Amino acid sequence: METSERVTVRWWRWRRNALKRRIDVVEAWVVLVGWVLALLAGVCVGLMAAGAVERAVEHQRAESRQVSAVAVEDAPGPSPARAASDHRVWAKVRWTAPDGSTHTEQARVPPRTPAGSTIPLWVNRSGDITIPPVSGGEAWLHTAVGGGLAGVLAGGMVLGAAWLTRLSLDRRRMAQWAAEWERIDTRRGWKTG
Repeated sequence: METSERVTVRWWRWRRNALKRRIDVVEAWVVLVGWVLALLAGVCVGLMAAGAVERAVEHQRAESRQVSAVAVEDAPGPSPARAASDHRVWAKVRWTAPDGSTHTEQARVPPRTPAGSTIPLWVNRSGDITIPPVSGGEAWLHTAVGGGLAGVLAGGMVLGAAWLTRLSLDRRRMAQWAAEWERIDTRRGWKTG
């Protein structure tokens, strides 16, 4: 039994061909421009998004200050439910904000912290309790993931637009073929379909 050999003709839309139509050339250019623009848009948008995430991290670091808070009351023991992953509990603490004002509020502290103990606490410029700023590794991860996702999304949108353009060109090609078959059928006097 003979085996058939499949021959793939690469770049056929760019070669001279008697069967090639103008719409085939347009489609080839749409594909080429679509991939180039997708690559460029992905890289540019990814770099812009990574820069925006990096600026946000730097802003968070600039706004946060670590202060020493003093426990006003004894902290309770650990909760049996262990709702928090770090096993800290709520207790009333007092601290002095960067602007010099004194604040007293509930904060998360280690279990059974005695009154008068010093606890490190992160506050913003107005003296309100905030989360600690992200570490260097977390900042790098946020920047890389944010930039990567934005780049992939931008490139995907460009490729989606190129794909929709190709669908439109395929419909136009099929309409042209149908019109040509109709012309051939009526010239010879018979119908093929």
